[in-house]
Amino acid sequence: MPIKIKNDLPVKEILEGENIFVIDENRAIHQDIRPIEILILNLMPLKEDTELQLLRSLSNTPLQVDVSFMTVASHESKNTSMSHLHKFYETFESLKDRRFDGMIITGAPVEQMAFEEVDYWEEMVEIMDWTSSHVTSTIFLCWGAQAALYHFYGLQKKMLDKKLFGLFTHRVMNRKVPLVRGFDDEFLAPHSRHTDVPIEEIRKCQELTILAESEEAGLFLAMAQNGRRIFVMGHPEYDRVTLDGEYKRDLSRNLPIDIPRNYYKNDDPANKPLLLWRAHANNLYTNWLNYYVYQSTPYDLYGTPDFASLIMN
Repeated sequence: MPIKIKNDLPVKEILEGENIFVIDENRAIHQDIRPIEILILNLMPLKEDTELQLLRSLSNTPLQVDVSFMTVASHESKNTSMSHLHKFYETFESLKDRRFDGMIITGAPVEQMAFEEVDYWEEMVEIMDWTSSHVTSTIFLCWGAQAALYHFYGLQKKMLDKKLFGLFTHRVMNRKVPLVRGFDDEFLAPHSRHTDVPIEEIRKCQELTILAESEEAGLFLAMAQNGRRIFVMGHPEYDRVTLDGEYKRDLSRNLPIDIPRNYYKNDDPANKPLLLWRAHANNLYTNWLNYYVYQSTPYDLYGTPDFASLIMN
């Protein structure tokens, strides 16, 4: 089944060129089907790149997925045109009375700041609290995961000695949990961050279940409330060249940056990056949509007064 997006979202043509089944609003309204409603709070600076990456990740499922995009009102984006934001994004104020089957809150390039110093932190807190009563299951990515672990469980991030950058090997910790169904015992996933939430502190929190971790990179995947909150510390949505672009960007700015680990053949940036994480990334999002969104959400989103009563057994 297809991804439903706005009629003229620029990434639509790219997705169609990759043979990903997308339909626009005009066609969707003629289908007698209850689509899965997914909201994406896109905090990344290059929003169109993140749109493309996440829509790819959500496309590998037999479900029809209806995607809406949210931006924060308390921050002015400098890397995405205002015309794009006005046309394809909504603010929390315009969306807060709606209910959603699932939500994704992305990372953001503010990890080296204290949470309270981020100019949209108060709005972020309001949105995170809102998910408890208006969203069946929420994925928090990278900085979004760190923000949620801090807000909901008081777990503070710490600065790393140097940027954690590249592909790292992770092992599955709780194979019987449906979110990691179909995962290999070990798998690679991208990380790109300067901060970390120590896994020892996460282990101490009885409300959190660790599903995948790395000896080098720490936490990759955890969940709480039986899947109503899912925390992904890396970037499974990244495409083949995202780390390559970040590496070359930092080099051009004379920033300290190592060659991304396990990424280029023979660790040579002149070689094409190796795509070694796509299968597990697709599996993660497909499992989420199936087991924690589709099979847990009510058919009538608005006939259920409060999602807080829907914590899965």
